[in-house]
Amino acid sequence: MPRGSSPIVRRQRLGVELRRLRETAGLTGEQVVDQVGWAAKSKLSRLENGRSRPDLADVLDLLDLYRVRGRDRDQLVAIARDAGNTRGWLRAYPVMTQRQRGYAELEAGSARIREYGLAMVPGLLQTPEYARARILSSRPLSKAATPSAGVPAPRPSPAAGPVTELPAPQEPDTEVAARLARQTILTRIPDPPRYEAILDEQALLGRGAPDDVRDGQLAHLAALTQLPNVTIRVLLRAATVGHHFIPHTGFSIYHFPDPGDPETVAVETLARELVLTDRNSVERYACVFGWLGEAALDPARSRAWITARIS
Repeated sequence: MPRGSSPIVRRQRLGVELRRLRETAGLTGEQVVDQVGWAAKSKLSRLENGRSRPDLADVLDLLDLYRVRGRDRDQLVAIARDAGNTRGWLRAYPVMTQRQRGYAELEAGSARIREYGLAMVPGLLQTPEYARARILSSRPLSKAATPSAGVPAPRPSPAAGPVTELPAPQEPDTEVAARLARQTILTRIPDPPRYEAILDEQALLGRGAPDDVRDGQLAHLAALTQLPNVTIRVLLRAATVGHHFIPHTGFSIYHFPDPGDPETVAVETLARELVLTDRNSVERYACVFGWLGEAALDPARSRAWITARIS
């Protein structure tokens, strides 16, 4: 499996650096677009907000305009190449769907992943049967997901990071295979990421799957706790989180080897995938994860709890 920089995170990193260079040069976005001769005025905004795969020639134009030379230029060129290398990065996966690609990009480049499962088991921990149940459960929604005529889509805040519509679903077998391909990062050799999941009791015993599928999922989780890089903890219904805080959704936090790459939060909503990189938002989710960790069972007790509930 791939190991190295995540293209989606490198796009965010490149955007931050390009915006900083423009502001240091005292230029507005319109001035930059005029001076480099781009026809599309939105191109710079998309680059600076990490919402498009960068063309190296465009990045070189900006570096020339900002008079970036030497080591700084070499570093930004390398980041731009990583950010644009989605196709080369994707070749390392046997199968991947557009629906899951964003998560795979984040996971593959991570040194540490923290996830909270509120209502379901996270994708990296799912059995094929559980994954299929979750995928099929949302299929009827794809028929209802037709935009109302004349109603524009909401515009995301640039500070929030990319907000992308969930793509049309693939065949269930393809979706399941893509999810299993993502999971191999937990056992890759060398240097798998450190992975920690906090799973709410309702995610483990709730309505997420038929009884036989749920039993298989619990047995799989018990086996995963034997991996040296994987920690799974259970949050009981009766546990008090912080000062009676109630988490709004499940979420994932990704930390990357390069300290310059922004720590990233991903939240999957019913209609969109939200990726957050601004420090204030990430720190809020990290704080909540800390509260969840304080309230959850420790790893040994969590393993015993899971094992005791396998039929």
